[in-house]
Amino acid sequence: MSLQLYFAPGACSFVPHVLLELSGSEFEPSMVKLHKGEQNSADYKAINPRGQVPVLVHDGQAVTQIVAIVLHLDQLFPKLGFLPAEPMARARALSTLAWMNNTVHPTFTHIFMPQKFSDQAEVQAALKPYNTQLFRGMLGELQALVQAAENQGQAWLSGERLGALDAYSLTLTRWGTIAGIAASEHPVLWRFVEKVAADPAVSRVIARERLQLNMAPPA
Repeated sequence: MSLQLYFAPGACSFVPHVLLELSGSEFEPSMVKLHKGEQNSADYKAINPRGQVPVLVHDGQAVTQIVAIVLHLDQLFPKLGFLPAEPMARARALSTLAWMNNTVHPTFTHIFMPQKFSDQAEVQAALKPYNTQLFRGMLGELQALVQAAENQGQAWLSGERLGALDAYSLTLTRWGTIAGIAASEHPVLWRFVEKVAADPAVSRVIARERLQLNMAPPA
């Protein structure tokens, strides 16, 4: 089995990057430097015409989009519990994963890259604070999910195995500090994210991507 992951440091591609590292299977991590526009190169667009990361190439066939890649990896490594197997628990985990990907993630994009949504400077300026407040509330929702899991005696968001929801939680929480949302605003969430980061497989991915967990400027 040949596996190659195209990722960008600190992007949502962190999620499948962690799952592949957790799998223990050999894979080729291929960095795409977004700040240099490598995602727009002809070579990369031959792999993903949308010019996005992540892309998982499995035995020569490309899979794009986080939810599809997570589902594919879960089916490749079913014993690792990246998603729950029990039908209702699985549906709930997929619901949370979809919310992270189609609601929380795009809200941050409005903060980080407002130029994608308007070519008017005044609109771009207004998008940032408005969406920062929305994102702050969503991190509060994520903290409530963490608290609920802990109250049920779960080690991780979808059960007893570290998986996709936990890796995405780390990514979104880290992005919060880029948006100026202090770690102290969501202490339960941050303790959880630090636990995720301490896992050996996650630590290896953090080192490979050269990530800093808290991106807030020094006081």
